[in-house]
Amino acid sequence: MNFKLEVIGFTIDACMQAQAAGVHRIELCDNVGEGGTTPSHGFIKTAREKLHIDLYPMIRPRGGDFLYSDEEFEMMQTDIKLCKQLGCNGVVFGMLHANGAVDKKRMSSLVELAYPMGVTMHRAFDRTADVFQALEDAIDTGCERILTSGQKPNAMDGANLIAQLIQQADDRIILMPGSGLKSSNVAELATMTGAREFHTSARADAESKMSFINPAMNEKMRSVSVNTDEIKKIMDNLKDL
Repeated sequence: MNFKLEVIGFTIDACMQAQAAGVHRIELCDNVGEGGTTPSHGFIKTAREKLHIDLYPMIRPRGGDFLYSDEEFEMMQTDIKLCKQLGCNGVVFGMLHANGAVDKKRMSSLVELAYPMGVTMHRAFDRTADVFQALEDAIDTGCERILTSGQKPNAMDGANLIAQLIQQADDRIILMPGSGLKSSNVAELATMTGAREFHTSARADAESKMSFINPAMNEKMRSVSVNTDEIKKIMDNLKDL
């Protein structure tokens, strides 16, 4: 089977390690504590220069919900234009109305603005009030892909719903399971859902390389990286299917 694996990159070192481990795509993000926000101009530019695999920066002006003001919408437009100028392959975003419906009008305009880049709708999809209608709405906006955990915190718990959504999609859009995906469950998740693309953080902490750390400060000075052994195990388990 032709499976693909996407990994979140919160640092340039993590991106390069993931690429070396054989992943197919990087979702570029800042602010791990907020669940991912738009990376800086410098981060996007450097990642595009260093990576030869597909690069999809997150377009999310802040943490929290996905109900955005007009000013935040303008920010998203500006960041999408920047990603296009820098040669990114795609972008990742999602917008909702207050009632939990997909904001089709504004999302469609962003998809059009992003072209010819691809668009993944992120896990704002998992906050929608009617997930089956949200799937049709995402297709109508022109998104090529949806990242989802099946409206559960963990994709394994949402596997049955993801399988239903893949059946409903009928190859009109890609459903990509993510959240809690690891080498120990990716084969089972693939079998249960029929998905062909998968998303993981494969998260690991990178210890500081400072030779001096002030003992009076209680911060650990760690950064977020990736576990390349875990990435390779996920890839191997997918290849064995």
